Amino acid sequence: MSVVRILIWSLADSKTTLAELREQLPLLDDGDHWVANDASERFGLVSTSDELPDLVGIRDLIGKEPEIAEEYDLLE
Repeated sequence: MSVVRILIWSLADSKTTLAELREQLPLLDDGDHWVANDASERFGLVSTSDELPDLVGIRDLIGKEPEIAEEYDLLE
């Protein structure tokens, strides 16, 4: 069974904007995707990889840990 990890940050009170963040996003492995919602100022990662990518740079840019960090079983 595969696992899907979802991490979501609110950028409303962060140290950076979504535009600045987009310019500095690292490349991801297959199965990982950056997601954003401009209207709600939210940014995140959806991952189906065995391990999460290195997120230290993203956390440093945003200035905090994600508000949402959940794992789900992928139903196939």
